[in-house]
Amino acid sequence: MSKKLIKSGVIVSAMTLISRVLGLVRDVIIANVMGASASADVFFFANKIPNFFRRLFAEGAFAQAFVPVLSEYHTLDEEQGRNDTRKLIAQVSGTLGVIITLVTLLGMIASPIFVALFGFGWFLDWVSDGPSSAKFDLASTLLKITFPYLWFVSITALSGAILNTYGRFAVSAFTPVLLNVGIIACAIYLAPLMDNPAFALAWGVFLGGFIQFAFQLPFLYRAGALVKPKWAWNAPGVTKIRKLIIPALFGVSVTQINLLLDTIIASMLITGSISWLYYADRLLEFPLGLFGIGIATVILPSLSKLHTKKDNQEFGDTIDWGLRIVSLFGWPALAGLMVLAQPIIMILFMRGEFDQHQVIQVSYALFAYLTGLLSFMFIKVLAPAYYSRQDTKTPVKIAIKAMVANMAFNLMLAPFFGYVGLAMATTLSATLNAMMLYHGLKSANVFQLSNRTWWFITRLILSAMVMAAVVYYLSPAFEFWLSLSFAEQVWQLIVCITAGMFSYFVCLLLLGIRISDIKIAQNN
Repeated sequence: MSKKLIKSGVIVSAMTLISRVLGLVRDVIIANVMGASASADVFFFANKIPNFFRRLFAEGAFAQAFVPVLSEYHTLDEEQGRNDTRKLIAQVSGTLGVIITLVTLLGMIASPIFVALFGFGWFLDWVSDGPSSAKFDLASTLLKITFPYLWFVSITALSGAILNTYGRFAVSAFTPVLLNVGIIACAIYLAPLMDNPAFALAWGVFLGGFIQFAFQLPFLYRAGALVKPKWAWNAPGVTKIRKLIIPALFGVSVTQINLLLDTIIASMLITGSISWLYYADRLLEFPLGLFGIGIATVILPSLSKLHTKKDNQEFGDTIDWGLRIVSLFGWPALAGLMVLAQPIIMILFMRGEFDQHQVIQVSYALFAYLTGLLSFMFIKVLAPAYYSRQDTKTPVKIAIKAMVANMAFNLMLAPFFGYVGLAMATTLSATLNAMMLYHGLKSANVFQLSNRTWWFITRLILSAMVMAAVVYYLSPAFEFWLSLSFAEQVWQLIVCITAGMFSYFVCLLLLGIRISDIKIAQNN
């Protein structure tokens, strides 16, 4: 099992790396075209709303409820020669398709209402004819263009969940690349033709969603999973998923709800706040997506099958392995980004409309987010342990507590620290979420971190601290970075990253960490 999981994890991480790199290219182009302007704030807002619903209907709550049930059907089909999996796929795709179509149409028609709810500060200005009233009108229009992305990505996520259950992880991991391709193409070729580049980027979201949807269809056909959708609200499999998905809507989407709450408050802060949080979040998402989400993608189907087979020992060992893997890469990512935050932001974004002031503002938000990087990663591993056992009630209780805590943290920190306070609140609530998820598994005697993993993580932290010291020593002052040419900046950054990675892995070897430490233990 260990070799299979590692191979699947490497495949997903490699595909995710391509997607994240293109995502950074996309953000570099957006920063060059719009910087942290009012139009940029509005576009990021209009893109965030359908992405929030995507977490509900697509790879978030839906996937966490669907994959365990599909894995159960698929395992029984293999063991007993049944053929119920295709029937379940037809029923789920038909039912989801109808629901998501209605939601998408509602979102397009009622876009001003959504903007009023989630961009309340802009709505108040629109009512009183204030300085931000134009943002409300622009957001309402852009949302009509970006909302259909929800339909495309929901069906795409359904397809990806099916392919992952069938063990074909590369296709769904590569698919997000196509969204970036669509946005980049529109930013380069369509934006110069429009008075406001935000419209070009919105159409890029629409185009990218359509390409993602079309891309996976041939692979579904080859897997024998391309079936005719059928409405089946009361079918046994759909009913089971329905009962699981309702609490999962809260459990999986707590981070997205927190981010939307941040957006509501940020709409009342100075212009640029939403954009600064966006760029910081994008840099955080690079290691989180590459390692945290990559491991979570392969671990959920595996845990679901182990639960079906009632293999409790390997179930716990698999979670233990997942935490070791994300820690192995998470700690150096945290240390490196902390020390090199401003140079990285400068090299990636500081051109066109994005100036030195924007670099500093984004770095402050990134520092706040980075303190919770490992918490975000641990959630990606611990949450599937509940959903694979078809337990969605416990995570929802934890999610509600974390969400309430986030709102309290927002109200406590935003008045003093502005948009940075919002990032700090998100980090604190994520840490609380991860701690409660772990405590719940431990209390239920489902999983407890092994002594091996505690000692492993301790050595990782020590190695990451040495790495941070080495990189800090080699990295020049911010003013010196500014004086360098772009080529010199890139070279200096490569030197710092290479030296940091070398020192990290040398420390790991000196502290006794070997390849066997990233394999699933046979006993704790």
